[in-house]
Amino acid sequence: MNDNFNIDTFPITDEIKINFSKIIDLLGEDTDREGLEKTPLRAAKAIKFLTEGYEKDPKQILQSAMFSEDYNEMVIVKDIELYSLCEHHMLPFFGKAHIAYIPNGKIVGLSKIPRVVDVFSRRLQVQERLTEQILDCINETLEPIGVGVVIEASHMCMMMRGVQKQNSTTTTSGFRGSFKDTDTRNEFLKLITSRLS
Repeated sequence: MNDNFNIDTFPITDEIKINFSKIIDLLGEDTDREGLEKTPLRAAKAIKFLTEGYEKDPKQILQSAMFSEDYNEMVIVKDIELYSLCEHHMLPFFGKAHIAYIPNGKIVGLSKIPRVVDVFSRRLQVQERLTEQILDCINETLEPIGVGVVIEASHMCMMMRGVQKQNSTTTTSGFRGSFKDTDTRNEFLKLITSRLS
């Protein structure tokens, strides 16, 4: 994984740029107009960046920072910002992920959990699958006692088009292992909604 990602040096295929130019032309715009002259290239760079998750291995990200540790209480990383593209309309959805796991002899560097969220988010997605992919990746890689994931997001495909509901949010959740126990799950849900001072 390249931590020094630079969009200006990211490889862009001419084909993507050409196709964006065709789309703009089909919309009735003049691709030679000053404001649009470089738009196909910018759009190609943007779409490559927003879908770079296809080129990364989230399990490898976790494995790169796993450590043996005798700790078996809940670890929570909450309010992880996420930005993704709905696979149905290729419009953004964005929100926050809250992730917890109970270690079973192995912990992971805390920054790696948001990186896993980024990898799966930067693909064409639906929120339900995104939730399950993050959950399964952490569960299969860390083999914890339990893991829980909650995602809250707003979808531009509902806000800008279709039903045009501006204040709607979607919440999805998934649980494995001990988080299927009501008390553990409730503790997690209480902690992600509270503000500790």
